[in-house]
Amino acid sequence: MASQRLKRTMRGALTASAIITMVSATAAPAIAQPPAQNNESEALQKFRELSAKSELVNEEYNKATDDKAAKQAELDKATSDLAAANQAKTTAAATENQYRGQVESLSFASLRGARFNKLSALLTGTSTQDFLDRSSALGVLAADNAKALSELHNAVTTATEAEARTADAQNRATEARNAASKLQAEINTRRQELHKQIKVAEAEYKKLSQAEKDKLRSGGASADNGQYLGPPGAANTAMQAALSRRGDPYKWSGMSPGAFDCSGLMMWSYGQAGIRLPRSSRAQYTVGRAVSRDALQHGDLLFFGGSAGSIHHVAMYVGDGKMVHAPNTGDVVKVVPLGGGGSDYFGAKRVVG
Repeated sequence: MASQRLKRTMRGALTASAIITMVSATAAPAIAQPPAQNNESEALQKFRELSAKSELVNEEYNKATDDKAAKQAELDKATSDLAAANQAKTTAAATENQYRGQVESLSFASLRGARFNKLSALLTGTSTQDFLDRSSALGVLAADNAKALSELHNAVTTATEAEARTADAQNRATEARNAASKLQAEINTRRQELHKQIKVAEAEYKKLSQAEKDKLRSGGASADNGQYLGPPGAANTAMQAALSRRGDPYKWSGMSPGAFDCSGLMMWSYGQAGIRLPRSSRAQYTVGRAVSRDALQHGDLLFFGGSAGSIHHVAMYVGDGKMVHAPNTGDVVKVVPLGGGGSDYFGAKRVVG
């Protein structure tokens, strides 16, 4: 009996334990954690985290700059349209006044007796020829009046349309101006946040040993200075331009030889091929056509981030499963395997072809 009670007690305990385990597993979903890097110091790991955060803020700043440029273009067009609409409005008003004057003159002439009907011309005419002459004059007068009325109607319609275009252009200009001002305020906020992140990251970078700085720059491997060739064309020209900047240091908001951030390198490189790209990696993702990872070609842009709205890094495919990019602070433009851009590869775009 005691043995049976003991077995029942043990079964009850095991069942309760299993239930607790199942409830715990259901109530606490697993959260993805970054892979541990036991061979790196705490300072280096902290710097990597700060650098990644700063890169995200940098791309948000670049995106705001892109948006501001787009709104400024809208404002410029709306302002131009407004000037043209005002000119059309002035011209239409002058035309309306011209034909309104003609109609008023013809109406006044009619009131004074200048208008006769053909019966009165027949009764008062002294001869058949006189009748024909008077009838002809009456026909011309009637035609002139009809033409003047038609032109007046057209002028009034044109003036009304010009007025509407002017109002529309004025509204668009006002909206674009307000949006540009709002984006400028956002840019200022992003710039302040970026400068703050830069200072923190730079402070952590100074704490690194020379060996850690060398490891950060090399990625744990020797520099890849090999040649990569694609088919002749704009994509290869852009790729060669990017490869020519190997060794240039990373710099937040950098976009010219000597210092680049990730999207700045892409924009400059394609610029050498005569193709203008937007400033930020998120805006660059809107260019070209999507290509699958197994169909990559030289010059394709590679994007990293959880979604199109959270892209934080961009690189360029150079062939052989490798890419060229500007990684982050303390590093340089270099060629690395595709995984070197991060574990959150999002997609690729082909700019030309």
